[in-house]
Amino acid sequence: MPLLQFDTTLTLSPSDRRAFAERVTDVYTDEMATERGHVAVTIREREPGELFIGRGVEGPLLFLDAEIRRGRSAERKRAFALGVMSYATEAFDVPEPNQKVVFTEHPGANMMGVDRVGGEWEP
Repeated sequence: MPLLQFDTTLTLSPSDRRAFAERVTDVYTDEMATERGHVAVTIREREPGELFIGRGVEGPLLFLDAEIRRGRSAERKRAFALGVMSYATEAFDVPEPNQKVVFTEHPGANMMGVDRVGGEWEP
């Protein structure tokens, strides 16, 4: 039951936002071996002065805080992060140095929807 929270200086149309969320969900389900029905995505557009990364270059910034259920391997998390960053570079010209992904892992029982409480992840 991941919550994928993006902060960005990109300006996205509603259709771009939807396409972005769909693509990120696809990458997540593929790389993290799960179903798409419980993936949640937020996209928050920020003013350029609101975000900073020390190694940044000219261009938009994109940061992902990925709140996920614990148990995935470092390889799975890395593959997901690289898939998202590659897509952002290709689709929206976000320079690679201007991207950051941070994972926060939670016990399954800490991730809830109205209809369920998450369990522990198993490969």
